[in-house]
Amino acid sequence: MMVLVFAALLAAFVFGWMNRAVAAIGFLALAFVLAAALFLWEIYSPQYGFAMPWIQVERAAPHPATGES
Repeated sequence: MMVLVFAALLAAFVFGWMNRAVAAIGFLALAFVLAAALFLWEIYSPQYGFAMPWIQVERAAPHPATGES
């Protein structure tokens, strides 16, 4: 899937180099959509839904800096 993102970016670069602005912007938008779809596909879990395990927003235990015991 990342290959498609890089291919779309390369096509945008080539079309921009050839002064084809409309095609370049179209491929740039396609690359953005593909990158967003890849990100959502990477973080989706059938068990938990959309989750990013490297970001924890819940506190597991009181922290001394908060003054809680």
